[in-house]
Amino acid sequence: MKLGFIGLGIMGKPMSKNLLKAGYKLVVYDIVQEAVKEVVAAGAEAGSSPKDVASKTDIVITMLPNSPHVKTVILGKDGVIEGIQKGKIVVDMSSIAPAVSQEVGKALAEKGVEFLDAPVSGGEPKAIDGTLAIMVGGKEEVFNKVKDILLKMGSSAVLCGDIGAGNVTKLANQIIVALNIAAMSEAYVLATKAGVDPAKVFDAIKGGLAGSTVLNAKSPMVLEGNYKPGFRIELHIKDLQNALDTAHDIGVPIPLTSVVMEIFQAMKVEGKAKEDHCGIIQFYEKLAGVKVRKK
Repeated sequence: MKLGFIGLGIMGKPMSKNLLKAGYKLVVYDIVQEAVKEVVAAGAEAGSSPKDVASKTDIVITMLPNSPHVKTVILGKDGVIEGIQKGKIVVDMSSIAPAVSQEVGKALAEKGVEFLDAPVSGGEPKAIDGTLAIMVGGKEEVFNKVKDILLKMGSSAVLCGDIGAGNVTKLANQIIVALNIAAMSEAYVLATKAGVDPAKVFDAIKGGLAGSTVLNAKSPMVLEGNYKPGFRIELHIKDLQNALDTAHDIGVPIPLTSVVMEIFQAMKVEGKAKEDHCGIIQFYEKLAGVKVRKK
Protein backbone atom coordinates (compact mmCIF):
# COMPACT_ATOMS: atom_id res chain seq x y z
CA MET A 1 0.00 0.00 0.00
CA LYS A 2 1.31 3.44 -0.95
CA LEU A 3 0.27 6.52 1.00
CA GLY A 4 0.18 10.16 -0.01
CA PHE A 5 0.95 12.89 2.52
CA ILE A 6 0.28 16.55 1.73
CA GLY A 7 1.32 19.25 4.20
CA LEU A 8 4.75 18.97 5.83
CA GLY A 9 4.63 21.71 8.44
CA ILE A 10 5.31 21.57 12.19
CA MET A 11 2.89 18.66 12.56
CA GLY A 12 2.87 17.02 9.14
CA LYS A 13 6.61 16.56 8.85
CA PRO A 14 7.06 14.36 11.95
CA MET A 15 3.79 12.55 11.24
CA SER A 16 4.97 11.62 7.75
CA LYS A 17 8.32 10.50 9.11
CA ASN A 18 6.57 8.20 11.58
CA LEU A 19 4.74 6.56 8.68
CA LEU A 20 8.06 6.01 6.94
CA LYS A 21 9.51 4.49 10.11
CA ALA A 22 6.50 2.14 10.22
CA GLY A 23 7.44 0.85 6.77
CA TYR A 24 4.86 2.59 4.58
CA LYS A 25 5.76 3.84 1.11
CA LEU A 26 5.06 7.55 0.95
CA VAL A 27 4.57 10.16 -1.77
CA VAL A 28 4.71 13.66 -0.29
CA TYR A 29 3.96 17.24 -1.35
CA ASP A 30 4.28 20.68 0.19
CA ILE A 31 4.70 24.17 -1.23
CA VAL A 32 7.84 24.49 0.93
CA GLN A 33 10.49 22.54 -0.95
CA GLU A 34 12.90 22.38 1.99
CA ALA A 35 10.32 20.35 3.91
CA VAL A 36 9.80 18.02 0.96
CA LYS A 37 13.55 17.48 0.59
CA GLU A 38 13.85 16.60 4.28
CA VAL A 39 11.12 13.95 4.13
CA VAL A 40 12.43 12.61 0.82
CA ALA A 41 15.83 12.23 2.49
CA ALA A 42 14.06 10.07 5.09
CA GLY A 43 12.78 7.74 2.35
CA ALA A 44 9.72 9.33 0.73
CA GLU A 45 9.04 10.06 -2.94
CA ALA A 46 8.28 13.65 -3.97
CA GLY A 47 5.04 14.45 -5.76
CA SER A 48 4.73 17.43 -8.09
CA SER A 49 1.21 18.46 -6.99
CA PRO A 50 -1.71 17.22 -4.89
CA LYS A 51 -3.15 15.75 -8.10
CA ASP A 52 0.10 13.89 -8.75
CA VAL A 53 0.24 12.54 -5.19
CA ALA A 54 -3.36 11.31 -5.43
CA SER A 55 -2.78 9.61 -8.78
CA LYS A 56 0.07 7.53 -7.33
CA THR A 57 -1.40 6.45 -3.99
CA ASP A 58 -4.17 4.42 -2.36
CA ILE A 59 -4.82 6.68 0.63
CA VAL A 60 -4.13 10.43 0.70
CA ILE A 61 -3.53 12.16 4.02
CA THR A 62 -3.66 15.95 4.28
CA MET A 63 -2.36 18.07 7.17
CA LEU A 64 -2.98 21.73 6.38
CA PRO A 65 -3.43 25.02 8.26
CA ASN A 66 -7.13 25.82 7.78
CA SER A 67 -10.34 25.32 5.83
CA PRO A 68 -9.41 27.32 2.69
CA HIS A 69 -6.15 25.39 2.31
CA VAL A 70 -7.98 22.06 2.56
CA LYS A 71 -10.54 23.10 -0.06
CA THR A 72 -7.81 24.30 -2.42
CA VAL A 73 -5.59 21.22 -2.02
CA ILE A 74 -8.41 18.69 -2.29
CA LEU A 75 -10.98 20.36 -4.54
CA GLY A 76 -8.98 23.02 -6.41
CA LYS A 77 -7.03 23.07 -9.68
CA ASP A 78 -4.45 20.25 -9.72
CA GLY A 79 -6.04 19.12 -6.47
CA VAL A 80 -6.47 15.66 -5.02
CA ILE A 81 -9.91 15.25 -6.56
CA GLU A 82 -8.41 15.53 -10.06
CA GLY A 83 -5.97 12.69 -9.52
CA ILE A 84 -7.64 10.26 -7.16
CA GLN A 85 -9.40 7.14 -8.39
CA LYS A 86 -12.79 5.78 -7.42
CA GLY A 87 -12.68 3.60 -4.31
CA LYS A 88 -9.66 5.34 -2.80
CA ILE A 89 -9.64 7.18 0.55
CA VAL A 90 -8.80 10.74 1.62
CA VAL A 91 -8.05 11.40 5.30
CA ASP A 92 -7.88 15.06 6.24
CA MET A 93 -6.05 15.48 9.54
CA SER A 94 -6.24 19.28 9.51
CA SER A 95 -8.19 21.16 12.16
CA ILE A 96 -10.90 22.94 10.18
CA ALA A 97 -14.56 23.93 10.30
CA PRO A 98 -16.83 20.86 10.46
CA ALA A 99 -19.03 22.27 7.70
CA VAL A 100 -16.03 22.37 5.35
CA SER A 101 -15.23 18.74 6.16
CA GLN A 102 -18.78 17.87 5.16
CA GLU A 103 -18.50 19.91 1.95
CA VAL A 104 -15.24 18.21 0.98
CA GLY A 105 -16.61 14.78 1.86
CA LYS A 106 -19.69 15.35 -0.30
CA ALA A 107 -17.62 16.43 -3.31
CA LEU A 108 -15.36 13.39 -3.03
CA ALA A 109 -18.33 11.05 -2.58
CA GLU A 110 -19.70 12.23 -5.93
CA LYS A 111 -16.53 10.80 -7.46
CA GLY A 112 -16.79 7.56 -5.47
CA VAL A 113 -13.99 8.50 -3.08
CA GLU A 114 -14.29 7.89 0.67
CA PHE A 115 -13.42 10.65 3.15
CA LEU A 116 -12.59 10.93 6.85
CA ASP A 117 -11.93 14.05 8.89
CA ALA A 118 -9.35 13.12 11.51
CA PRO A 119 -7.89 16.13 13.35
CA VAL A 120 -5.31 15.59 16.07
CA SER A 121 -4.35 16.90 19.49
CA GLY A 122 -0.98 16.89 21.19
CA GLY A 123 1.11 19.45 19.38
CA GLU A 124 4.58 19.02 17.95
CA PRO A 125 6.03 16.89 20.79
CA LYS A 126 3.36 14.21 20.38
CA ALA A 127 3.56 14.44 16.60
CA ILE A 128 7.26 13.65 16.90
CA ASP A 129 6.88 10.70 19.25
CA GLY A 130 3.75 9.36 17.54
CA THR A 131 1.38 9.70 20.50
CA LEU A 132 -1.20 12.11 19.09
CA ALA A 133 -4.86 11.81 20.05
CA ILE A 134 -6.81 11.41 16.81
CA MET A 135 -10.54 12.12 16.58
CA VAL A 136 -12.31 10.87 13.49
CA GLY A 137 -15.53 11.47 11.58
CA GLY A 138 -16.82 9.22 8.79
CA LYS A 139 -18.01 5.71 8.00
CA GLU A 140 -17.01 2.97 10.42
CA GLU A 141 -15.90 0.61 7.64
CA VAL A 142 -13.60 3.30 6.19
CA PHE A 143 -12.23 4.11 9.64
CA ASN A 144 -11.43 0.44 10.21
CA LYS A 145 -9.43 0.37 6.96
CA VAL A 146 -7.15 3.21 8.06
CA LYS A 147 -7.07 2.79 11.84
CA ASP A 148 -3.76 0.92 11.86
CA ILE A 149 -2.22 3.71 9.78
CA LEU A 150 -3.54 6.37 12.15
CA LEU A 151 -2.10 4.49 15.12
CA LYS A 152 1.37 4.84 13.62
CA MET A 153 0.96 8.59 14.21
CA GLY A 154 -1.08 8.54 17.40
CA SER A 155 -1.61 6.60 20.60
CA SER A 156 -5.38 6.70 20.13
CA ALA A 157 -7.83 7.00 17.24
CA VAL A 158 -11.52 7.27 18.10
CA LEU A 159 -14.44 7.32 15.67
CA CYS A 160 -16.70 10.11 16.95
CA GLY A 161 -19.51 10.03 14.39
CA ASP A 162 -20.22 10.94 10.78
CA ILE A 163 -18.09 13.24 8.62
CA GLY A 164 -17.53 16.47 10.54
CA ALA A 165 -17.70 14.81 13.96
CA GLY A 166 -13.92 14.62 14.14
CA ASN A 167 -13.62 18.38 13.80
CA VAL A 168 -16.49 19.05 16.21
CA THR A 169 -14.57 16.96 18.75
CA LYS A 170 -11.38 18.88 17.96
CA LEU A 171 -13.17 22.18 18.56
CA ALA A 172 -14.33 20.90 21.94
CA ASN A 173 -10.74 19.87 22.67
CA GLN A 174 -9.39 23.28 21.71
CA ILE A 175 -11.90 25.08 23.91
CA ILE A 176 -10.84 22.97 26.89
CA VAL A 177 -7.12 23.45 26.18
CA ALA A 178 -7.47 27.22 25.78
CA LEU A 179 -9.44 27.59 28.99
CA ASN A 180 -6.95 25.37 30.83
CA ILE A 181 -4.03 27.53 29.72
CA ALA A 182 -5.88 30.70 30.71
CA ALA A 183 -6.76 29.27 34.13
CA MET A 184 -3.17 28.11 34.67
CA SER A 185 -1.92 31.58 33.73
CA GLU A 186 -4.26 33.33 36.15
CA ALA A 187 -3.32 30.95 38.95
CA TYR A 188 0.46 31.28 38.51
CA VAL A 189 0.28 35.07 38.27
CA LEU A 190 -1.80 35.13 41.46
CA ALA A 191 0.71 32.92 43.26
CA THR A 192 3.68 34.97 42.07
CA LYS A 193 2.11 38.28 43.07
CA ALA A 194 1.33 36.78 46.49
CA GLY A 195 4.99 35.81 46.94
CA VAL A 196 4.56 32.05 46.47
CA ASP A 197 6.93 30.15 44.15
CA PRO A 198 4.79 29.07 41.15
CA ALA A 199 6.98 25.99 40.69
CA LYS A 200 5.99 24.88 44.18
CA VAL A 201 2.35 25.53 43.32
CA PHE A 202 2.71 23.29 40.28
CA ASP A 203 4.29 20.50 42.31
CA ALA A 204 1.57 20.77 44.94
CA ILE A 205 -1.46 20.73 42.65
CA LYS A 206 -0.47 18.55 39.70
CA GLY A 207 -1.53 15.35 41.47
CA GLY A 208 -4.91 16.73 42.51
CA LEU A 209 -8.12 17.62 40.74
CA ALA A 210 -6.51 20.64 39.06
CA GLY A 211 -3.91 18.41 37.43
CA SER A 212 -4.11 17.93 33.68
CA THR A 213 -2.06 17.11 30.61
CA VAL A 214 -2.14 20.81 29.78
CA LEU A 215 -0.76 21.71 33.20
CA ASN A 216 2.02 19.12 32.94
CA ALA A 217 3.01 20.12 29.41
CA LYS A 218 2.83 23.89 29.73
CA SER A 219 3.93 24.60 33.32
CA PRO A 220 7.64 23.85 32.70
CA MET A 221 7.53 26.17 29.68
CA VAL A 222 5.94 29.15 31.42
CA LEU A 223 8.14 28.72 34.49
CA GLU A 224 11.17 29.13 32.22
CA GLY A 225 9.65 31.86 30.05
CA ASN A 226 9.95 29.51 27.08
CA TYR A 227 7.35 30.24 24.41
CA LYS A 228 8.95 28.32 21.55
CA PRO A 229 5.93 27.07 19.61
CA GLY A 230 4.67 23.57 19.86
CA PHE A 231 1.29 25.04 18.93
CA ARG A 232 1.24 28.66 17.86
CA ILE A 233 -1.13 31.31 19.19
CA GLU A 234 -2.21 32.11 15.62
CA LEU A 235 -3.31 28.51 15.10
CA HIS A 236 -5.30 28.47 18.33
CA ILE A 237 -6.97 31.69 17.19
CA LYS A 238 -7.97 29.86 14.00
CA ASP A 239 -9.42 26.95 15.99
CA LEU A 240 -11.34 29.18 18.39
CA GLN A 241 -12.75 31.18 15.46
CA ASN A 242 -14.00 27.92 13.96
CA ALA A 243 -15.46 27.02 17.36
CA LEU A 244 -17.21 30.37 17.68
CA ASP A 245 -18.55 30.24 14.12
CA THR A 246 -19.83 26.70 14.54
CA ALA A 247 -21.36 27.46 17.94
CA HIS A 248 -23.14 30.54 16.62
CA ASP A 249 -24.42 28.64 13.58
CA ILE A 250 -26.10 26.02 15.76
CA GLY A 251 -27.19 28.37 18.56
CA VAL A 252 -24.74 27.53 21.35
CA PRO A 253 -23.37 30.39 23.50
CA ILE A 254 -19.70 29.87 24.48
CA PRO A 255 -18.88 33.00 26.52
CA LEU A 256 -15.66 31.77 28.16
CA THR A 257 -14.26 30.86 24.75
CA SER A 258 -15.03 34.39 23.58
CA VAL A 259 -13.04 35.86 26.48
CA VAL A 260 -10.00 33.68 25.84
CA MET A 261 -10.22 34.48 22.13
CA GLU A 262 -9.83 38.18 22.97
CA ILE A 263 -6.75 37.41 25.08
CA PHE A 264 -5.24 35.52 22.16
CA GLN A 265 -6.10 38.47 19.90
CA ALA A 266 -4.36 40.85 22.30
CA MET A 267 -1.22 38.71 22.08
CA LYS A 268 -1.45 38.79 18.28
CA VAL A 269 -1.65 42.59 18.33
CA GLU A 270 1.55 42.61 20.39
CA GLY A 271 3.34 40.63 17.69
CA LYS A 272 3.34 37.32 19.55
CA ALA A 273 1.10 35.31 17.22
CA LYS A 274 3.85 32.82 16.40
CA GLU A 275 4.68 32.05 20.03
CA ASP A 276 3.36 28.98 21.82
CA HIS A 277 -0.20 29.33 23.10
CA CYS A 278 1.05 29.11 26.69
CA GLY A 279 2.55 32.53 25.98
CA ILE A 280 -0.81 34.11 26.82
CA ILE A 281 0.45 34.15 30.42
CA GLN A 282 2.26 37.33 29.34
CA PHE A 283 -1.14 39.02 29.07
CA TYR A 284 -1.77 38.33 32.77
CA GLU A 285 1.80 39.17 33.76
CA LYS A 286 1.45 42.58 32.15
CA LEU A 287 -1.80 43.29 33.99
CA ALA A 288 -0.34 42.27 37.36
CA GLY A 289 3.15 43.68 36.86
CA VAL A 290 4.96 40.41 37.62
CA LYS A 291 6.93 37.72 35.80
CA VAL A 292 6.12 34.09 36.53
CA ARG A 293 9.39 32.16 36.90
CA LYS A 294 10.55 29.29 39.05
CA LYS A 295 12.73 30.43 41.92
